[in-house]
Amino acid sequence: MAVRRCLTLNIWLGLGGIVMFLAVALGAFGAHALKNKLSDEKMKTYQTGIQYQIAHGLGLLLLGTAGDQLADSSLISWAGWLMTGGILLFSGSLYALSLSGARKLGAITPIGGVLFLAAWILVVIAAIQG
Repeated sequence: MAVRRCLTLNIWLGLGGIVMFLAVALGAFGAHALKNKLSDEKMKTYQTGIQYQIAHGLGLLLLGTAGDQLADSSLISWAGWLMTGGILLFSGSLYALSLSGARKLGAITPIGGVLFLAAWILVVIAAIQG
């Protein structure tokens, strides 16, 4: 059980590192390659995606580092998957929306937001349980 728990926590550390790498790369791409190509509104949308990706990339790193101190690793695992899904749906839809202008993609964004909220609720429950 301890080995499985350690592997699960390493997944969140590794995935968190990948998410943060991509956030830096996408942020730099936006700041340099897209600066003069997107309207101010689309650039703001793009930057919001970056901000949430960074916040939840750090969240994944938190799960990977502090998760072993919590009693219920299944809650941590679920929180990690929900954060990952939230990054894909929330930030991903904002990137796609800002680059394509397809307003229909905005309907996906709140689903990602709900996944973020659910993930953080699970973190709180895991913390309360000890």
